[in-house]
Parts: sequence; C-alpha cells; structure tokens
Amino acid sequence: MASYFYKTPQDFQIHGFCERGFEDVEDVFRNNFEKKGEVGAAFTAMYKGRLVVDLWGGFKDKLRRQPWEKETMSIVFSTTKGISSLAFALLHARGLLDFEERVAHYWPEFAKNGKAKITVRQLLAHQAGLLTTDIPLTPQVIKNEHLLSKILADQKPFWEPGKYQGYHAWTIAMYQNEILKRIDPQKRSLSQFFHQEIAEKLGLEIFIGLPKGYNKKRIAELVPFDIYDVLFSPYAGMNLDIILQSIDPRSKLFSFRSLLNLPFSVNPQNFNKDEIRELPIGSGCGFTSARDLAKLYHEFTLGGKTLGVSKETITELENYPVYPTHSPKDVAIFVEVPFHLGFAKPSPFLNFGVNHRAYGSFGAGGSAVYADPELKLTTAYVMNKMGTHVAGDPREFALRSSVYDCVEKMIKKKKIEVDG
Repeated sequence: MASYFYKTPQDFQIHGFCERGFEDVEDVFRNNFEKKGEVGAAFTAMYKGRLVVDLWGGFKDKLRRQPWEKETMSIVFSTTKGISSLAFALLHARGLLDFEERVAHYWPEFAKNGKAKITVRQLLAHQAGLLTTDIPLTPQVIKNEHLLSKILADQKPFWEPGKYQGYHAWTIAMYQNEILKRIDPQKRSLSQFFHQEIAEKLGLEIFIGLPKGYNKKRIAELVPFDIYDVLFSPYAGMNLDIILQSIDPRSKLFSFRSLLNLPFSVNPQNFNKDEIRELPIGSGCGFTSARDLAKLYHEFTLGGKTLGVSKETITELENYPVYPTHSPKDVAIFVEVPFHLGFAKPSPFLNFGVNHRAYGSFGAGGSAVYADPELKLTTAYVMNKMGTHVAGDPREFALRSSVYDCVEKMIKKKKIEVDG
C-alpha cells in the first residue's frame, strides 16, 4: 500500500493512499486541482471489499485558507437520492414495500387528481409526472409536515404517468418520505429511518439534513459556479442551454420548475446556511464524505449481507430499467439517463459500470457514487467547487476511468499469470 503526501506549485496539499496497482489514480486526482479548477475534494474506490483508493485534498473554503481534512464532509445534492433509495431497498428487503404496488395503497390520500394508479416503481423512475408542485416549497412549508403532505397529495401530474420521464429533482424524496412514514412500523421519517437502520449499523457518518448542533467545522463550504464558468468552461459544452434554461425564472420548461421549485435553491449560496443545511430533504440535502459514501454503496455492491438485504432486492437493484412509453429522453434535463428504483442506470449519455447491473447517483456540481456489482467495484467523489455538467463531471469521470483502467490491468495481469 503506497502512502503519500506532497505539495503542488499552487501550495495545496493532497493526502491519502492508493493500494498497489492503483497508483495512477493519485496523478489524476492531482491533475484535477492543477488543470480543472478543483478547490477541495475527496475520492474513494472500494474493490472486492477493500478500500483501494482514499484521497482527499485542497481546501474546504472558497478563500483557500482551511485545508480539506480526512473527515471533511460536503453537501452532495442529488447524490442524496441514492442514499434515500437504499433506504427504500431495505424496506423492500424486509417485505414492507412492493415496487409494483400502487403508491395509494400505502398512502390513500395520494390517489387524488389522477394519481390512483401510479406505482412505486413509476414514482422512483421519475415517470409519475410529479416533478414539481403548484405551490412553492419554502423552508416554512417543508418544515410544516401536515401542509407539505397535503400539497404533495393534492398535486396533479403534469403528464400521464409512465408516458414520459422528467427528473423529480426535489419532490422525489418528499414523496418517498410520506410513503415511508406510513409503512415503517415505528412511523419514522426517511432521514430517521436511514440514520438508524443503515448509517448507524454500518458505522457511517451520512446525514439527510445536518443534525442541529453538528460541528460546522467538519462541513466544506459550497463554492457555486458562476456565469463565467458556464460561458467559458471547456467542459460546459452541450450543457450550456440546459444550464441557462434551468436558472431562468421566465422559462416555461420543466427544467426550471423541477430543479428550482424550492425558491431558495435558485441561489446555491443558500446551502451554506444552517437553516437550509438542516432541512431533511432526501433528494438534495445529504452530507457525507466520499469514504462513507463508497462504504454505503459497497455494502450493496457485495450483496448487503451486513444489513440483511435479500437476494431478491439485490436482483431488483441490478435489473434493467423500465423505460417510459413515449421517449427515453428526460423532459426536464433533456438527456437520456434512465432511472430505476431511484437510481441512475447506464446509458449512452452517462455510461458507467461494465453492464446493466451497475447503478448509482449523481448530484449538482459533480458529486457521484456508482456501484458495479459485476466487478465488485464502487467509486465515490465529493467536492465543494460546483461544476457545470448535468452528470458525468469531467473531474469525477477522469478518476472513475482511472480506477477502471487499473482494475483492467490487474485482471489482464492475473489472467496472463494463470495462463502461464
């Protein structure tokens, strides 16, 4: 195992280790700082139950005065959706949830306004037509449990469920939260259930909404992208139109209504405020490190034995997605990223893993985590400087690709030794 510590010409520091055979990943991680504008970040890879790459470095603040430390955590935005969906997978494994069942079976009030036949599977695939709400979801509304539940139950779908896929950027986990409260024997919220039944049992620091009184020094400051990043970044490319339409309040497209339905989400700086960080929103207010994020997914990558996840549930997670009937392209983010049980699956736009069994989640700005059951490989990346890609941030992609290159070399070397 090769450990290292060094300074770059920019005077930032990189820490961590790469197991033998994965040394090339450290060069890619360093290159992200030197060539791709990284401020602070961490990257972890687990392979066949081993922690083979664990890197962190840079700074956790915009002014570059506070070093990113081993235990630094950051907001991961929509990567939180996968965290929430693993909680749903555990519900399925315990026989409390049927993906084919109608949502209204668990939550009768949900049946209003044409939603009676929507299944749990359709909802988790972002095909329910509930990507936004007619009433803006302010912090006050989100904190009012009864009011939020009524708003969600009363909402009318924007299309015939199952016909289209439209990214439910914020609403997806709010619906999951309402379902979970009704089927959990203890009537816990999504954040409570995940923390007690998964995070604590695996010894992980992963939070859906930061607990009050949490050590703020552990949390990296979010550094949003600005208009110059959008206009001049060589990585923005085809995503420019999507980004501009998504942040334009005059836009009538689903992109703005979905991504920025929460008024405070228009300004990413708000996610540096305690009031917002503490909101238990399972679709975007997750806080963790790359290390714990990788450990969480790797539990499922290897079959979920510690948590007692059934083989049936694991098979469900690794199965093919069910596409909407009209078009595979998402009507909110304008790309083809199929969703399955709350997770992204491989596609031409976002190609990860070695086959359809892979699944994962990505977040605004660049964070991502992917499970590859075929290779028994998991990768996770978190950062504080937001990128401009919808998914597949070049920094994360370069790191993940480097890990796969290392694994491929190891497999080929082993084959040559065996063939002799």
